[in-house]
Amino acid sequence: MIGSSRYRTHTCVGAADAVGERVRLSGWVHRRRDHGGVTFIDVRDRSGVMQLVFHPEAAGAIEAAKGLHPEDVICVEGDMVPRDAATVNDRLPTGGVELRADRLEVLTSAAPMPFSVEDEGAEANEELRLTYRYVELRREARLRALELRGAVVRAIRAVLDDEGFLDVETPMLTRSTPEGARDFLVPARLQKGSWYALPQSPQLFKQLLMIGGLERYYQIVKCFRDEDLRADRQPEFTQVDIEASFVEQEDIQSLVERILVAAFAEGGVTLTAPFPRMTYADAIRRFGTDRPDLRFGLEIQDWSAQAAESGLGVFEGVVKGGGVVRGIVVPGAGAGMSRKDLDGLVAEAQQIGAKGLVWAVPGEDGALRSSVKADFLAGLPEAFGAAEGDLIAVVADRERDAQNVLGMLRGRLAERHGLIPDDAWEPLWVVGFPLVEWNEGEKRWDSTHHPFTSPRPEDVDRMESDPGAVIADAYDVVMNGLELGGGSIRINDPGVQQRALALIGMDADEADARFGFLLRALELGAPPHGGLALGLDRLVMLIARAASIRDVMAFPKTATGGDPLTGAPAPVDDAQLKELGVAVTAPPPAAG
Repeated sequence: MIGSSRYRTHTCVGAADAVGERVRLSGWVHRRRDHGGVTFIDVRDRSGVMQLVFHPEAAGAIEAAKGLHPEDVICVEGDMVPRDAATVNDRLPTGGVELRADRLEVLTSAAPMPFSVEDEGAEANEELRLTYRYVELRREARLRALELRGAVVRAIRAVLDDEGFLDVETPMLTRSTPEGARDFLVPARLQKGSWYALPQSPQLFKQLLMIGGLERYYQIVKCFRDEDLRADRQPEFTQVDIEASFVEQEDIQSLVERILVAAFAEGGVTLTAPFPRMTYADAIRRFGTDRPDLRFGLEIQDWSAQAAESGLGVFEGVVKGGGVVRGIVVPGAGAGMSRKDLDGLVAEAQQIGAKGLVWAVPGEDGALRSSVKADFLAGLPEAFGAAEGDLIAVVADRERDAQNVLGMLRGRLAERHGLIPDDAWEPLWVVGFPLVEWNEGEKRWDSTHHPFTSPRPEDVDRMESDPGAVIADAYDVVMNGLELGGGSIRINDPGVQQRALALIGMDADEADARFGFLLRALELGAPPHGGLALGLDRLVMLIARAASIRDVMAFPKTATGGDPLTGAPAPVDDAQLKELGVAVTAPPPAAG
């Protein structure tokens, strides 16, 4: 630890144990209060806040204190004394003591702040807060989130180091091998017309490390994806990247469970391993998503057979055409909903992709309030197990579309009606993903995860004859409806890898051009290997109970990918472009 200096003998919180000692502190002026002839200053450093008291006998110091402004940087010295019993603040670790200051030095005077550091409830708009992100980082919530992030990283490293994993850096400048999102491209000055790409993940390099005999690798690494943003996405993000040789799916899952148990413990959350497992097919059938939130019920139920005999033309037509009629029950939600509220739910379902929605609310004596004639819904409440006042929401559509709509409504309605318990944690492994999915728009197969994912051994012979039925040796770890990470056992047979690339429409020449280095490596003795990548930002967001990953990153981008602090992205000089051999055909966006 760095020792004492002319600036400090203690941190603010550390000084709480130094009663009776001469103490020197340095930090920022948090707030000032004048009471008669006595001035109180709260000084803040990373550890916390200490109250300073300036009495009239320290004339020079009290005059200097009266001239202080919020966020001035000061060095102060005095005697650490107990507070009077009436002024003790039990909410602060320093609330039982104060520094009786007699010497004050202003190290830096601060200009007026763009927003209040002291009052975290006085929210400035995001653009302003990110422009002055270094000021916002002084706020308690932001500082503690970054401290938690550091603690989580240390806990993760401790588990992996203890398991014999080797921390290895992989290149940031590499070949463009798109993995589903757009690459960020970097022009190569010395090879004009050629480009590097910033990695979307170290996927291929970590497989090469396994072929290189390292056996156990990890890296906490920056990755880049040029994609649309939302609360839990950024163009640059951090992941915990893991790969190991001579392992099976269960080995990786057990390791990741130990990592997550240790990581969540840093936030005071106790997880119990092993986590439950659920197949992809069951997740979609029961919850309409491959990342189900298990903190509440509202499972999707099927009413297709009954709907086909209901007499309601739209139901009968959908089932006859190969579709389904499915729904969810929201306990107690219907009792307080007006007709306007219920019709609003229909519009909401349509906004997220439904052709329509039928709602029903059982009442007293079996009466049914519904959006269609109750006779068409005979037996629906009993089939769904709905009680008086419950809301039944039913969608008729193609199976995939119906499940997707109900899956989204399920989460929204649970939150809206207070059905999600506070501080509940429900981890889950989702397994048994299909190896490929049919892309109707492109009329081709796409990899569900990535094209280096191994099919189950028993399904290899069906890759060409029945690709949609092939199950991948893949697994995702989910928590409270968010995917924390995904992984798989990789293909280590060059012939199978060629077939996997061909399955997604890549002929031998294209495969060699894009992935020839990997195919050659697989021919030189590749061990069975697999791994997983955890999204560190999303993981810390959950542990910190934050609303967005931006809350747990030091310098995040806005929702449009911009950085108001530095002004990035920004145009560059024509001379720079000429040197790179690059021409810009689109004009830069207007400032502001």
